[in-house]
Amino acid sequence: MTIDLEALYVDLHRHPELSFQETRTAGIAAQHLRELGIEITEGVGRTGVVGVLANGPGPVVWVRADMDALPVREDSGLAYASTVVGTDAEGNSVPVMHACGHDMHVTAMIGAVERLVGTTDEWSGTVVVIIQPAEEFGAGARAMLDDGMLARFPKPDIVLGQHVTPLPAGQVGLRPGPQMSASDGLTVTLHGRGGHGSRPHSTVDPVVMAAATIMRLQTVVSREMDPHDLTVVSVGAVHAGTKNNIIPPHATLELSLRYPDDALREKVLAAVERVIRAEAMASGATQEPTIETLHTLPATINDTAAAARVTAAFRDAFGIDNVVDPGLYAGSEDVSWFARDAEVPLVFWFWGGIDPELYAHAVANDSVAEDVPSTHAPAFAPVIHPTIEVGVTAMATAARTFLG
Repeated sequence: MTIDLEALYVDLHRHPELSFQETRTAGIAAQHLRELGIEITEGVGRTGVVGVLANGPGPVVWVRADMDALPVREDSGLAYASTVVGTDAEGNSVPVMHACGHDMHVTAMIGAVERLVGTTDEWSGTVVVIIQPAEEFGAGARAMLDDGMLARFPKPDIVLGQHVTPLPAGQVGLRPGPQMSASDGLTVTLHGRGGHGSRPHSTVDPVVMAAATIMRLQTVVSREMDPHDLTVVSVGAVHAGTKNNIIPPHATLELSLRYPDDALREKVLAAVERVIRAEAMASGATQEPTIETLHTLPATINDTAAAARVTAAFRDAFGIDNVVDPGLYAGSEDVSWFARDAEVPLVFWFWGGIDPELYAHAVANDSVAEDVPSTHAPAFAPVIHPTIEVGVTAMATAARTFLG
């Protein structure tokens, strides 16, 4: 029986689930893998699924797809758009949408495994299928590894992953070396001294401290980093105060930091901390700021030799003009933890999900940013065909590149 991948994708898109809540999605993926004869383990890293397809002696290839959705209200206009409302980790009621294409990732993975199962007479080795939770939290890969992935399942010789992206459908994007940035999320609490708004001289105003800190942080990239290095320091949220005539005792900043490698990570983190502490001192704060790391994601770095092999295989599969260098993405991923913990190569690539005519029209009008929805946008929704077929072929082709 052939799996109806379009129906699977539409179903997953209609029923998105937030990070570490992906019980329905995990169950559907596990059921399809069982039907394909794969040995399944559920509940790895809370909601993760691991399947083992052993087909004689040979290399062990880990193939990974993530499955969580985002707290975004869908505005795609699709007949199968999500109307789901969920509860986030803080207990808030939020709309839920597959705004990052993880429903497509799961669909393509099931299709790729189906293809590998159907061609077992052509290859040998072991494929370990990973359906990972909570990529959007940056926590799912770590949770699965901490749950004993390397001890419980065959150790990999290579880790493979892919991500649908706003490229034209039919294209794949792959490059050796850094592919996605490392990332840290920080919460910074600036400690002042509160008081009456009419008596600022008796306070240490954390709102002014926060404003000065935010402005000075903008110089970390513009004045301390080489312009050739893709580094980002963004303050995404500021919280302080409750009333116009009360100077609050605290202000909180939420920071997102991104860098292409570990060396720049250390440089940016040191500069950010220096600025935060110096501005607090300049404001007369008597208590040091509190700096809390919410998450740390490593840079996604493709092994040069392995990436070259996959690139050659993709050119054979899709044609040389459909295999592009997508450049270094400032976004971040947690797939690298699997390869880093196992001390094996990683190859991670992108594949297009945008209608080629729409994309070409946007390029011609210099309106890609306005007319082509990016991931995490309410209107992001890959075209079903040929996005599914290309994702299936890309994952199966890459796996076959390393299997005996």
